[in-house]
Amino acid sequence: MQEKYYGWGLPVDVSVHGWQVDQLIVVVHVFMAVLFIGWFSFLIYALIRFRQKPAHQADARARHFKLPTYVEAGVALFEVVLLCAFSFPIFSQARNEFPREDKALKVRVVAEQFAWNVHYPGKDGLFGRMDPKLIKAVNPLGLDPADPAGRDDVTTVNQLRVPVHTPVIVELASKDVIHSFAIPVMRVKQDVIPGQTVRSWFEAKQTGNFQIVCAQLCGLGHYRMRGFFTVQDKDEFRTWFDAETAKKTGQKQP
Repeated sequence: MQEKYYGWGLPVDVSVHGWQVDQLIVVVHVFMAVLFIGWFSFLIYALIRFRQKPAHQADARARHFKLPTYVEAGVALFEVVLLCAFSFPIFSQARNEFPREDKALKVRVVAEQFAWNVHYPGKDGLFGRMDPKLIKAVNPLGLDPADPAGRDDVTTVNQLRVPVHTPVIVELASKDVIHSFAIPVMRVKQDVIPGQTVRSWFEAKQTGNFQIVCAQLCGLGHYRMRGFFTVQDKDEFRTWFDAETAKKTGQKQP
């Protein structure tokens, strides 16, 4: 595996928008560290300043000075700025502003206890029809063999391959319980809800071999629900995809 870790304890970033997420994480942690040091220092001061002493009578009258009020107001204002100036724009760009589908690679990922089923449309760009009644060990997605649109589709288990510098739109679904599709190096984490299709997207900026994990406790085998995420050069991905398509259709590669 080429997955590495660097400063601040974060995974290597191979996503085009990962730097924004990392920046937000660092800002939040620095802010929380300042708050922790400030309030802890005030606690120590209060314990020493107002400790029990001989002949010292407690005074319950309200004589608070204004500084704590100003500090609390400043903290609240900073949190508003953090949400409006950092969090909301990043969320909007990374989650709501999807790339054009004709410029992106579309992939289905169907979660189950305890595996990731990956489904690529064939060269026609159409996903084959899925029927739960057809699900079996050799057909975990329940693809209908009679559907012409699905005859050239490519399926894998626990292996997601994508080309570098290409937007990838992922349609997420679950066959059983709630899972969470997470690729740490892409700064992607999305809950997968049974009965719903949830869309997410990302774009890798460098090649390598990484991991897919489930970030939601989904049963006794949750710890081993791991997939492999491979980012390849566009030519390498096309060679792999053409070979897999040829296997499905029984055609020889050119």
